[in-house]
Amino acid sequence: MPGSARMMAGMTVGGLVVVTGYSVALGSNGWLWFTWVVLGLLTVGVVVARGN
Repeated sequence: MPGSARMMAGMTVGGLVVVTGYSVALGSNGWLWFTWVVLGLLTVGVVVARGN
């Protein structure tokens, strides 16, 4: 996995940790989860595109 895809994957995992922590501490926020899902899909797209 190239450096940019690796960094994006790291940001996605970090985002999951932040969103989960926020949800535990302050309650769930649908927009945060939606944003995280979009970021995850973009990460998968980048990894697949870089793999070819």
